[in-house]
Amino acid sequence: MDRAVSLSNQPDRTTRVTLVEHSPNPSGLELVSSYQTMRAGDPMDLVALASQVQKGDDFIRANACNKLTVIADQIRYLQEQARKVLEEAKRDADLHHAACNIVKKPGNMYYLYERPSGQKYFSIISPKEWGSSCPHAFIGAFKLQHDMSWTPVEDVEKKDAEIAIMDKLLSQRIAIPSNAEPIFKGLSE
Repeated sequence: MDRAVSLSNQPDRTTRVTLVEHSPNPSGLELVSSYQTMRAGDPMDLVALASQVQKGDDFIRANACNKLTVIADQIRYLQEQARKVLEEAKRDADLHHAACNIVKKPGNMYYLYERPSGQKYFSIISPKEWGSSCPHAFIGAFKLQHDMSWTPVEDVEKKDAEIAIMDKLLSQRIAIPSNAEPIFKGLSE
């Protein structure tokens, strides 16, 4: 049995309250006083019940909103990561297509120059080694990684440190637990 109730703090808004269906013989037993169980009761009880329902709805809405906000933040983060991956892939492809008269080997640093014609090419000679006789415009220095990606010279130290950490983890051959539950060891101890 549904009842529409207006709350005193929101008179323009009604809340539907669902009351338990009544039966003169609940569970097959006859009630001593059906008047006590069938009466509508104090109207203020309905207002209090409606207020409680409204608070529950507000809490559920706020809780869902908070969870959706977290998901939206995660989506924005993933979109940013995807943008970076695509930018790096384009840069790596462009660098792999730069002219080069030597076989490029992972782990080595290469220096990108541009001729007046617009042709970009790799050299193993740095601008410092060329000195004042550098023949073309220097674009940048890049290290060729073992996965055939390129790391700009300003990021080489950071990338090498990351790779060293991964190598250390791989050499320790630590087994990763197979359970899907998060591990909070160290946080709760």
